[in-house]
Amino acid sequence: MQYNPGWNGSSVNLLHVRAVGPSDTLHYVWSSIGAPAVLLVASGSRNSSLRVNWTRLLSPTPAGGVWIDPPSSVIYSAAVVFTKVFEYREAGQQEEFFYPTYDLSEFSWGSVNHTLNHTALTAEFRGLPAPDPSSSFSNGSLAFRVTAYEASGRDGPLPSLLHTANSSKVEFVLAGVAPRGNSSRFALEVATVEEAGVAQQQLRSVRSNDDEYTPTIFETLSLVSESQNDSSTLSFLQWKATAYGSRAPRREESIQCRSQGLQAANWTVPVSSILHAYFGERMSSTHVSAINISFGGEDGQVYQEKRYLSWSALLGFGQPPRDTFSPLVISIVAVALGTPTLLLVLGTCLLLCVQRRRYSEYEPIN
Repeated sequence: MQYNPGWNGSSVNLLHVRAVGPSDTLHYVWSSIGAPAVLLVASGSRNSSLRVNWTRLLSPTPAGGVWIDPPSSVIYSAAVVFTKVFEYREAGQQEEFFYPTYDLSEFSWGSVNHTLNHTALTAEFRGLPAPDPSSSFSNGSLAFRVTAYEASGRDGPLPSLLHTANSSKVEFVLAGVAPRGNSSRFALEVATVEEAGVAQQQLRSVRSNDDEYTPTIFETLSLVSESQNDSSTLSFLQWKATAYGSRAPRREESIQCRSQGLQAANWTVPVSSILHAYFGERMSSTHVSAINISFGGEDGQVYQEKRYLSWSALLGFGQPPRDTFSPLVISIVAVALGTPTLLLVLGTCLLLCVQRRRYSEYEPIN
């Protein structure tokens, strides 16, 4: 992990995560200059590196301020941007009332350097709206917690996401933020940016009857980027259909999570300097898609009680991880199905033996 490489100040945040493979390098570039965003760049060279022209990046025209060296090594690049947070409530039958939107590009973000943990490979982008006329954030904050991985495994805390060394986790957290109305619900707008003609976005939903690692949650959603040439998956954003209302989440503190469709959003380009700095003139020809992820049950009371909300997602390159039945579950199913079958076979054999012995006690009649 590198924080603000080549820059001594902490008034802005740029976090570079670099994963080196046998013949390639994966780059994750997180930034809160403008709306919080992450660049995902795959390079075909083990020696590729991030270059930043800070003067240009922090100027009103940041194009060309960020690039991967050598540029010819870049195989694929995309971005995920967290653009807005909506607060709303039910106003009537099939009607919703929306409060003024929280535009994350207008937030003031604290220094990530204070939260950076090089051992655990974690960092936190924490922000406050400027201004805050309703004083909703007087005792609260909004944050994006980032985690990188060195190997494959599974997170301990719920929702216990399965991850690989090629992926990273982002956790969206609302803590202590006062709702502006009774039974308020929240929704996070997530935008993806792809170069035109390279890939297309698809939203996938996978349901399973196995909730061993995330109790009562049977749905996993993935926003995948597929190559237009061979339909192979290039990158993904994956999450479970749940959020939680506690710092130490438990099953009973689950908050319903819904995804309200994937839509083309080329009518608006996300306000993020890191995107404009990297894509430059290509930004005008990129394909932008957006999805709203909402949190809250039918009555919206979970957040009202706890005033805490956390939602986790995994992002990375290639196919998203897919859960399979663990050896423990397979053993339980085998015992549950095998024991009755074995008893049935043994009972049938015993019954046949008893019947044969009964008839063998009599002499045959001529």
